[in-house]
Amino acid sequence: MRTPVFILVQIAIAAALYFSLRAIGNDYLFFLGYTVLQFVVLATAWNILGGYCGYVNFGSSGFFAIGVYTSVFLYTVGQSLDDLFPASIAGPLHAIFPLPVPVDVVFGGIVAGLVGLGTGYLTLRLRGVFFAIATLALAIVLQTFVVNWSFVGGSRGAYIIPPDKVPVFGPYIEFLFALMLALVIIALTTARLIERSRLGVGFATIRDDELAAEACGVPTLKLKLIATVLSGALMGMAGAPFPFYIGYVEPGSAFDLSYAVNSIAMPMIGGTTSWVGPMIGALLLGTLQQIATVTISSAVNLLIVGLLLIGFVIVAPNGIVGLWQGWMRKRSRA
Repeated sequence: MRTPVFILVQIAIAAALYFSLRAIGNDYLFFLGYTVLQFVVLATAWNILGGYCGYVNFGSSGFFAIGVYTSVFLYTVGQSLDDLFPASIAGPLHAIFPLPVPVDVVFGGIVAGLVGLGTGYLTLRLRGVFFAIATLALAIVLQTFVVNWSFVGGSRGAYIIPPDKVPVFGPYIEFLFALMLALVIIALTTARLIERSRLGVGFATIRDDELAAEACGVPTLKLKLIATVLSGALMGMAGAPFPFYIGYVEPGSAFDLSYAVNSIAMPMIGGTTSWVGPMIGALLLGTLQQIATVTISSAVNLLIVGLLLIGFVIVAPNGIVGLWQGWMRKRSRA
């Protein structure tokens, strides 16, 4: 399937999903769907570096939180124009602020991508567990910085007041759901393009044998930096709408460990060698977690992740996609 056709198919599926939920008329389904789609973007973003390149990133929550607090920062600037600037400057700026959420998403992606570039340049010379620990340390450092930054709320958190209605979409949650659908299309298209390009081949050589790739002249550091920037930017974009979704943000919710755990578990359960694997894993795990939250308790979410991850590591180490490919190979031989 060619890329334009692939994009059109995604748009058609996204439109069908949106109008189906709208026809049902239950706003909670949009809240549930937003969370699941958010995990699709996070899992796909993690897989660009962790699956394609083989560099396990434990700092997903940090990049997600960068997007969150970029939106909080821009919102707070919009609320504080008269205090921050003289009247001659604040007046014209009132026509710009508050910024539309899609613009916040762009800024969140840019900031997270730049942080990914800087972090990657410092840490990508490390390998294996040392790189994983370095990314985890990044999330801790960022959380400590945000806790002590009073302008974005610090440890007390920040309130975000979104409008009740949006033209065309109606309830604000429907607008956020549609925005997250667009981010899913961007993330899946990016991952598929990488997988089918020379860039994806370069990533695969790093994953399979980085020393051999370097010996053959593959610019491994450059490729890893590209992967880190793309992965971080997509995670930041996924986090940017979150303050408008939840209404109140504090460091504990933005840097929640569940984002890091799910970002790793979902691609591993779905399959890390294909763009479709993280999507399958995120849809499966995300839906199960939302059902468990409603029927049992949100406290069992990580338990579900842990049990499924252990089961798939034992039964299907290559994930659902690997299981399917193995079954198809056996069938073709038969």
